[in-house]
Amino acid sequence: MTRTPRWLAVAATLGLGTGVLGAVPASAQPYPGQAEQADVDVLQVDLASATGDFRGGASGALYGLGDDGAPTQALINGAHVTNVSQKAPFGTQHPSGDALQIEDGFFDKHGQDLYIYVQDYYPDWPYHGGQRPGDTRTYDLATGEFTDTPNGTWDFLEVTRIVAEAVATESDRPGDYVFIPFNEPDGGNWYANWSTLGQTFLEDWDAVHGVIQEVWDAHGLGDARIGGPGDTRWQPERSEAFLQHTMASGTVPDVFIWHELGIDNLATFRGNYDAYRALEQRLGLESLHVNVTEWGMLRDMSTPGQLIQWFSIMEDLKIDGQVAYWNYAGNLSDNSARANAANGGWWMFKWYGDLEGSQTVAVTPPALNAVDTLQGIGALDVDNRRATVLYGGGSKDVRVDLAGLDPAVFGGAVDVEVREVRLTGAEGVAATPRVIQVAQDVAVADGELALTVPTYDRYAGYQVVITPAQDREVAVDAVFHASVEAEDTALTDAQVYTQDPEQGGGWKFLASHGKDVGSFNRATSRADWTVEVPRDGTYRFEVVGAAPGVPGRHALFVDDAHAGTVQYAADLALNATSRWQYRGSAELEVALTAGEHVLSLRASEDGATLLPNADITLDTFALTDVTDGEPTTYPASTLRLEDGAVLTWADGTRGWAALPGGDARADAYVHAASTGYHDVTVTYASTAASTVDVTVNGAPVATLEAPGAGTWSSTARLHLAHGINEVELRSPTGAVVRDLTTRATGDPGAALVVEAEDAQLRGNARVTTYAASTGSNASGSAGVGSIGQGRENAVVVDRAPGVDQPGTYAVTVRFANAEVSGSHDYNPQVVDRRLDVWEQGAQESSGYAYLRYTYAWTSFLERTFLVELGSGDASLEFGRADGWAPDLDRIEIAPLSTGAPTTVPVGGEELATWDPTTVYVEGDRVTHGGAEWVASWWTQRQEPGDPVGPWQQIRTDADGTAVWTASRVFAAGDLVRHDGVVYEARWWTRNQVPGDPDGPWMRHA
Repeated sequence: MTRTPRWLAVAATLGLGTGVLGAVPASAQPYPGQAEQADVDVLQVDLASATGDFRGGASGALYGLGDDGAPTQALINGAHVTNVSQKAPFGTQHPSGDALQIEDGFFDKHGQDLYIYVQDYYPDWPYHGGQRPGDTRTYDLATGEFTDTPNGTWDFLEVTRIVAEAVATESDRPGDYVFIPFNEPDGGNWYANWSTLGQTFLEDWDAVHGVIQEVWDAHGLGDARIGGPGDTRWQPERSEAFLQHTMASGTVPDVFIWHELGIDNLATFRGNYDAYRALEQRLGLESLHVNVTEWGMLRDMSTPGQLIQWFSIMEDLKIDGQVAYWNYAGNLSDNSARANAANGGWWMFKWYGDLEGSQTVAVTPPALNAVDTLQGIGALDVDNRRATVLYGGGSKDVRVDLAGLDPAVFGGAVDVEVREVRLTGAEGVAATPRVIQVAQDVAVADGELALTVPTYDRYAGYQVVITPAQDREVAVDAVFHASVEAEDTALTDAQVYTQDPEQGGGWKFLASHGKDVGSFNRATSRADWTVEVPRDGTYRFEVVGAAPGVPGRHALFVDDAHAGTVQYAADLALNATSRWQYRGSAELEVALTAGEHVLSLRASEDGATLLPNADITLDTFALTDVTDGEPTTYPASTLRLEDGAVLTWADGTRGWAALPGGDARADAYVHAASTGYHDVTVTYASTAASTVDVTVNGAPVATLEAPGAGTWSSTARLHLAHGINEVELRSPTGAVVRDLTTRATGDPGAALVVEAEDAQLRGNARVTTYAASTGSNASGSAGVGSIGQGRENAVVVDRAPGVDQPGTYAVTVRFANAEVSGSHDYNPQVVDRRLDVWEQGAQESSGYAYLRYTYAWTSFLERTFLVELGSGDASLEFGRADGWAPDLDRIEIAPLSTGAPTTVPVGGEELATWDPTTVYVEGDRVTHGGAEWVASWWTQRQEPGDPVGPWQQIRTDADGTAVWTASRVFAAGDLVRHDGVVYEARWWTRNQVPGDPDGPWMRHA
């Protein structure tokens, strides 16, 4: 295929055969002052110098998983978590996260090694009061319970046997567990004084190692996997003594473990690793696998530009690592948001996991072994002919110098896409990263290419994808999006604060651009942002800020007219390091006309009375055009291709994903700004009649059908949950996928929505009304509590049309859960509360979810999970049989899809997008809002969508049958399909829904 090279960024030439990407759209321009920098940071990437198979081990997490489903399966799989450390069976160190309970979710796709902290049997930190236990207890090895009587056996040996027996007998994958007998023995845990307790530690190691192996031998499991010593830092003297001893006693660990915690560890990490490998060589020990089971500080969590610095070290060394546990269990160590959403850090995890199947290549940053500098990872996937560079950490613009672009892999011209993800705070939702810069059909000379990308700030992360020229158009994101730092708005009665990333030794959360706005606590406090929007429409206004421990409110004014209330959920406020720094996000949709507006965020609606809990810090504002449902495209080059799926480079489908049948699968992790029905469109090619099966969050939801050979666009209207959704594509008969696009529809479908306080309440379940002073985000200012502790205390919802058939449904609940168990200086001991759904009269639960901590009983989050209903009429009970359920605000029950999928051919002349300034006449065809429209008469500035207006929406099913749309004109004899039923028109009709027996439609035989 021959195309004219097209740049969507200004091209220039610097030196022989080197193309440079220059200016970008205004939305991606550097922040004020940055453009004046005369120099750039250079990141050299040599694709011809392979450094080994991609390991992917840096994406581990200490206590990253809470109870089953917290975080959700989509978040776990999307983040490509390969190793975790969890509490031991019978453990009391945390209320949630028992290794045996979470193993199915962890091993679902990418999980490899599940580590257990054996000492987590104890509830306190340091363990057992920091003192080595003696023989003061007798344990029941079957239940883990004990009596305070000695029995001649060291207590911790009995604990170890209990834990090992539980894994050996109850796990489906005991061989994938690694036991960590001792955690930070050089710190406050039993053996800090090496001179007096070193020999005791070595003898205890041998004893514990022996017990674990004894259990494994008794069950015929082969060699147990054991890791240690687990020191707080690299300890050369202790490590040498440990290895010398274990080599002599035959108890050498399978995994060598220490921690890297601190700012300066970014500079010393590699040196520590080199010292360890040198020690192995000196002792004549075969190289052990290394896992740094705690790395990073508070400041690194959720921050893309910080995470990539750590990832690059561990990937370079081909070792594993786990982000440290600084707050609470079950949120990937602050690298996920809300109950099912991504923050900026999650997307860096996801991008890192996308490198699976690649070979890493040599990357040269401006400085190696340095703190807070530009670092990166380069990878080459030869099978898919795709190169990827991840980078971040520097403050200057970046020139990525690529070398080794093999023409046998890339041909003579390449496509380049650059995506950016910014810091959004720990609870701030980050949407799918935007494409900020592209180049298409760029000629490559001598295997070299350079591209310069503006840097937003040092906390942002970037993904660069390079492929041979594809048979699709690459483009920057077309949906309007603008943002501003809160400190750059016009402020009244508020203060700008500098957030030093090195303050407290890194014991803090970071703010975008290093500053935020606080003291927003007077009735006259306001932040004014002047912004220009391109057209009339609906826009989503978003604030990233911190509501310290309670929900709060601000007022939004547009051009001095009140436009609505910005409602914040509560954020973590356990101590000074989280209060006003643990940032979340809040959103509000507003209608704007084309042109310039002043968006004013205020602490008061009337200028005299402070809104409830308005003392909220502000970090960034953003504005996104959602008029058309915010269409978002996921091209094949960014999908995860599994089990035989591969990018194809045949002419006509270059860069598309071939699904040859069998188990071949393409995975997309798609963001939904709100729960509800979305049009999910797959564009694909087939050589004959074919199908593409779509699975969303583990449930089959649609089969897309191509009637024959050709290129097709099939759309299914599917229910997506707020946040991240795992979409899997398979084709039993074979298909080649170009891309997947999602678009919010606003269609309520047949969803049943019930306010909890309006449902039937059983037993002790009670309505709670929230005073305005609480700032609660409960809809209707009320919710229901005291649910659970027996099925008799429940919320009961009657079925209704649309949810009155057996089958799988999506249940979405707004819930509050502020339960903690125990106390800790910096780790809130959060409890994940379970919610079950039963069909009335049934013994077995139809589905359940563990619902995470929400910081306050007045603060509600949203979570969607699946239920399998066996009847069509039984009422549904929401509760818990054996404990407290969370409080409930609202319940929604929705079919997984609505309507029948449609398929239209792709090809011929590409339809233009509707433009309000263009004059259209009868027969003109356009696209708008992801749909095709035809003009009925002369029209200008009349937006498609009015069911009696000048535009008719055209939809066609896979077999060529028209799909009924409200705006389309049908004549007598026309056939349409609606909700799976074919109807015939009796007479001319428009905007009359099929189904009325006295109306214009009759069922077609």
